[in-house]
Amino acid sequence: MKKYTSYIAILVVGLLLGWFLFGGSSANEATHEHNETTAKNKMWTCSMHPQIMQPEAGDCPICGMDLIPAEATADGLKANQFKMTKNALALANIQTIKVVAESTELNSLVLSGKITENKDRVATQPAHFNGRIDKLFITSIGEKVRKGQAIAEIYSPELVAAQQELITAYKMRVAQPKLYAAVRTKFKYWKIGDAQISEIERTGKVNAAFTIYSHVSGVVSEISISVGAHIIDGHPIFKVVNLQSVWAEFDVFEKQIPMVKKGSEIKIATNTDSSKKIAATISFIDPILDTKTRTVVARAVLKNGSKKLKPGMFLRGTLSVNNALKKGQLTIPKTAVLWTGKRSLVYVKPSHDPVFEMREVSLGKSVGKNYEIVAGLALGEEIVVNGTFTVDAAAQLQGKKSMMNKSGGVSTTGHEGHTGMSAVVNSPIDSKMKYKRITVSNTFQKQLLQVVEAYVKLKDALVQTDAESTMKYAQVFENELAKVDLKLLKNNTAHKHWIDVYKGLKKTADTMLKSKKIEAQRVQFIRLSSDVIKAVQIFGINKEVYNQFCPMANNDKGANWLSFQENIKNPYFGDAMLTCGNVEETID
Repeated sequence: MKKYTSYIAILVVGLLLGWFLFGGSSANEATHEHNETTAKNKMWTCSMHPQIMQPEAGDCPICGMDLIPAEATADGLKANQFKMTKNALALANIQTIKVVAESTELNSLVLSGKITENKDRVATQPAHFNGRIDKLFITSIGEKVRKGQAIAEIYSPELVAAQQELITAYKMRVAQPKLYAAVRTKFKYWKIGDAQISEIERTGKVNAAFTIYSHVSGVVSEISISVGAHIIDGHPIFKVVNLQSVWAEFDVFEKQIPMVKKGSEIKIATNTDSSKKIAATISFIDPILDTKTRTVVARAVLKNGSKKLKPGMFLRGTLSVNNALKKGQLTIPKTAVLWTGKRSLVYVKPSHDPVFEMREVSLGKSVGKNYEIVAGLALGEEIVVNGTFTVDAAAQLQGKKSMMNKSGGVSTTGHEGHTGMSAVVNSPIDSKMKYKRITVSNTFQKQLLQVVEAYVKLKDALVQTDAESTMKYAQVFENELAKVDLKLLKNNTAHKHWIDVYKGLKKTADTMLKSKKIEAQRVQFIRLSSDVIKAVQIFGINKEVYNQFCPMANNDKGANWLSFQENIKNPYFGDAMLTCGNVEETID
């Protein structure tokens, strides 16, 4: 009996020893393998750029921030709902509001324009006989001329003969009074004054070099002849304009025409003194649309006794347009809306949790900074109004319905809505944003100036609609960009800003180098301009440059560009709409 008991005890000890040696090891190995597999399958993303997905931790290739673990799909969500981390929400500054109902709103329409001469106050100094200009006393545009001022000395065979005729008739004036009167009348028809006629009669001498005098007053706006040129009876010598009043002419785009009426009140500000508003009334609207710029001209007449309003000055006019909404009409901010073709999309936050879903909506008319909602949203629903593109990128990342993925499904790149993927730039570009200037060395600014000069040459190629030259200058731009010495930036903030801008510039320039079609190049130029403007505002280039804006570019969303010249030459349309746009600011 003791023998069997010993065998059983040995067997139990053996089994326990085997479990510890092999079973426990297998369990540990299985657990280790599971953890290892989980770690291997873990993905890392950027809280600011959720389109970034990498299998390992590291830095974001766009902004340089530390990557964070990508959150797994939350349970209990509807098919097209998705969740974002609180950290991502905070870093991307995601903001939401509830849909409200408005009753009325006064909408202000802002128009761009410039001061021009009052064409109703333009006068012409013509020639009244044929001859040759030997001396010209009016030589400069902008010169003031008064009535009775000597303007030229001329030689005229016709006038020489008429003077001889006058001298003879003067001697015979008693016997032939009618002949004498007829000869004097001829001189008056030629706008030659009594003083000159009397001088010829008194001296009895013919003047081969005859002085003519102005019979108009004003500021010279055009000179039609030069010394040695021949004048012809009835043809202009010069034109003058009276600047006691001027025209304020504004470009009104097709969509804005119904809102601008003759008799509408408009408040006008100049770039020289934007704080001072000039009250005026729209007195004329051009009945013919300019097919190149797709605009009509709206005009107001301004008094200018002080002469402070100079032809050519840029203006900004604010027109009050009363857009009455239906009582209880739902409205949402324009910043909440994403556009893709004919679809208008918003992101709804259906609960207190950071959960979102895409919603297609039908929009009514534009009212100030808002859109009317026709269908798709209900009163009190919460929608995203800031950081909408970041939310959309998160939807793409998680395979949910998004702006560029109507039916949902896994997104392969996360860049479908970005520059170059469509005819419209849907990424959040804000060239109107003002960045605080950072002090950097003159050497760095000179290197950045070379980059901007290359950029302007690229812009000029787009103005000429020259795809081949655009590719060429994209390469020049990239070469100059590579020469910028990062070591010149000693400040950590400056260093971070430049890295952010540099990556965007490099990426866009690379894409433009591969784009052989002008349409694609112009789409890329929108983002390139945004980053160049940001760089110039932050670092400066010690040279004056104009930030210009076309409201019709980027599918009527508008787009900016930089130019060293104040006059508008539109890179987004070229000859089709060469002068469409205005100067928004001067950066120095």
